[in-house]
Amino acid sequence: MKVFVTGATGFVGKRLIRRLLLRGDQVVALTRSRHNMTGNESGDRLLVIEGDPAKPGDWQQQVTGCDAVVTLAGEPVFGERWSTAFKERLESSRIESAKQMCAAMAPLGPEARPRVWVAASAIGYYGARGDEGLTENAAPGEDFLARLCVRWEAESRAAENLGVRLVLLRIGIVLGDGGGMLAKMVPPFKAFVGGPLGGGRQFVSWIHLDDVIGLLELGLDRSTLSGPMNATAPHPVRMAELAKTLGEVLHRPSRLAVPELALRVAVGEASAVILASQRVQPERALGDGYAFKYPELRGALRSLLTK
Repeated sequence: MKVFVTGATGFVGKRLIRRLLLRGDQVVALTRSRHNMTGNESGDRLLVIEGDPAKPGDWQQQVTGCDAVVTLAGEPVFGERWSTAFKERLESSRIESAKQMCAAMAPLGPEARPRVWVAASAIGYYGARGDEGLTENAAPGEDFLARLCVRWEAESRAAENLGVRLVLLRIGIVLGDGGGMLAKMVPPFKAFVGGPLGGGRQFVSWIHLDDVIGLLELGLDRSTLSGPMNATAPHPVRMAELAKTLGEVLHRPSRLAVPELALRVAVGEASAVILASQRVQPERALGDGYAFKYPELRGALRSLLTK
């Protein structure tokens, strides 16, 4: 399979490319700077191209002849405080990227057009929902991030009119090496000042990075799979349990909670995402037979922190 990947140098993208190359696929990796690709395999099966996925460019020609597309590009939600300008970048990096990928596919004939597009979305689609169980059929939320996810997915759905099988992967809080939530939570714990964020009652719908890659593969390979799919572990936990388990795995206390007010002062409007309770269930993945490598939080944390 020949796979076109955007967001190739990101937290998930780098791991996906390694996995695709290991299984023998060809990869076309789009990055704003090829110097960011250090550490990945090179050779005949990896073509690195430069470009901005949110803007028209020569990169769009490389979509021709690819069997599949995976789009992971997007401005990090917690990259900085949510000013008006930053929120516009959050929107543009997602919505415009979807538009430009559709524009790349539109003029291609059926034989040259990708058969499947696995498009990253996020569980932010659902908004804050308390203890409500959220499957792929749940209605969207109404906050900024939820509205953004709705628009993001709607732009991607234009590809379905071209006959492309579209999988919308709504990704939860990713636990993995070198980034994500653990990169922010582990240092305070190691310094003996760790604890839950906010009141601790909010549900955290987490997923191990290896299972994100596994679900991306499922989306690529399962020809009957289309539409939204939640990329979260089957056992979400409350923030207090996450902090307690993290402390136990690290052999550190977990009693120093970060108050909601302190979070709001520190990160502004984005604190609403941290404090939102989302009890997301991966109903679609389980129904399609996916066996999670790390269904339980303790095992996931041990795999990452006790090497």
